[in-house]
Formats: sequence, structure tokens, C-alpha cells
Amino acid sequence: MLKEKISFGNNIKYISSYLPTTQLSRPLLGSSVSAGFPSPAQDYIESELDLNEYLITHPAATYFVRVAGNSMINAGIFDNDILIVDRAIEPINKKIVIAILDGELTVKRLYIRDGHWYLSPENSSFPNLEITPDSDLIIWGVVIYSIHPTR
Repeated sequence: MLKEKISFGNNIKYISSYLPTTQLSRPLLGSSVSAGFPSPAQDYIESELDLNEYLITHPAATYFVRVAGNSMINAGIFDNDILIVDRAIEPINKKIVIAILDGELTVKRLYIRDGHWYLSPENSSFPNLEITPDSDLIIWGVVIYSIHPTR
């Protein structure tokens, strides 16, 4: 049974809901950017891209979560990143999830092996968390994007 009070734990700073009140459209260039050898640039705009439409599939079930800590750095999730979390997506094996474990919110990768569940950090400095029958666990949502500045 879930404890009545939920705290943010040591790696979630806050949660906010998605409010699709403003369209955020920006020009989308008609050419891909080469990550290998440079190619001649094509100087035209193909269309407009609305980030709400691109990033949000289930508006009523989408939330933003700010990360605190370094337990997920090997998954490309860093301190102070903003995660886009979709509560309508099924939390299956190997998905990164926001979980409430024993009353604390945390972000970890979910592993399900031989009927056992684990919440696993993506940083070897942190231990795996095995979910036991005594654990209070709710998978709150699945992380679909991480937003952070380039490093």
C-alpha cells in the first residue's frame, strides 16, 4: 500500500502538468544536418514545426519533471534536466520511468527479469533497487524525452 505522503526523493526537483495553451511553431529546415561529413546546405524552410505536436502525444497525461542528481547520467539524463513524462504509456521492461518507491519519487530504468522487478540507475555509483513484496511501488509515468542544454 502506498504511503500517504509522497516526497520528491533525492533526484526529482518538481513536477508540473502540461498546459497546451500556446502554440510554439518554429521553422523546420528542409534539409537534414550532417553529423558525419559536411554536405552543401540547402537554404530553404520546408515547414513549421510545433514542438507541442512533436513532443506531446497524450496531452492530458503528460507532465514535466525537473531532475536533481546524477543517478541517470549514462542514459543522458543530467542534473537539472527537464523530463517529459507520459502517464498513458505502459511501463515495460527497459523503459525509463518515474516511480514512487516507498513514498519517494525517483527516475530509474525499469527492469523485469524472471518475475522480479528492479529500478536501475544509469550510473554505477548508485545501487540497483530490487522491488520486494514489502516495497510500496507505483510506476507514475514513462519518460519520453529529456531536455537539456548541449554540454
